[in-house]
Order: sequence, then structure tokens, then C-alpha cells
Amino acid sequence: MTKARKVVLRFPHRLVDKPIIYRLVKDYDLMFNILKASVTPNEEGLLVLELSGKKKDYDEAVRFLAEVGVELQSLAQDVSRNEDRCTHCGACVTICPVDAFSVDPTTRRVDFQHTRCIACELCIKPCPVRAMEVRL
Repeated sequence: MTKARKVVLRFPHRLVDKPIIYRLVKDYDLMFNILKASVTPNEEGLLVLELSGKKKDYDEAVRFLAEVGVELQSLAQDVSRNEDRCTHCGACVTICPVDAFSVDPTTRRVDFQHTRCIACELCIKPCPVRAMEVRL
């Protein structure tokens, strides 16, 4: 059974120059797609990836990441919308590079499809009521 997940990997500065992703491919036979990357030598690194492979290999890779000190977090928990604050103004719709937001043509309400979100955080600043939030 193949498992595919969007995840956020946070690397401590001591691991930024190590071949961690190479190990995921070579040792655990995982495929990856980089959705966002921010890696600077001598600082913390952050990668948003879509990882896929057999469930057994995926689970072993997650254990490997924990052992070496890489923090793994599910992407779906990274960016969320506070429904009580959202006024459906649409400021987020045009800024989103992956079309995670859409306007219902009948109701004119903005729908947020968190499964499409890549946690680029571009929707955070333009939201006038601060309905888009980052959960760490």
C-alpha cells in the first residue's frame, strides 16, 4: 500500500548540510516533491515536501528522521482559517499560487481547501481581518 503525505520538516542548524533527503530516497525508497524550501547554512532549515512510498518504508523513514533530530509535522496543521474572523473578502484568492481558495459563484463565499495548501504563508499578510493563521 502506497502512502502519500504533505509534511513539514524542520532541520536544526547542525543538520542543514547533511544528505537527509538523499537518505529518504536511497534507504527508504520514498519519492518526494519539494513544495517549499528555506535552507540556510548555520541556521534552521525548513522543507515542505510531499512524500510517498510504501507504508512500511514511510514509517521507517519517519523513525529515522526522529532519530537524527529532524522535526516532522503534518502540513494540514500548518495553515488554517479562523472561520469566525473570515469575512470572505477574497484577498487571499488571487495571491494563492496553488488555488487553495475559490469563490463560490452563487454565495460569493470563499472556500479554503486545506488539502491543496502548501503552507507558503502568502495568504497571511493580505488578510485584513487576520483570519488566516499559522499553527506551529
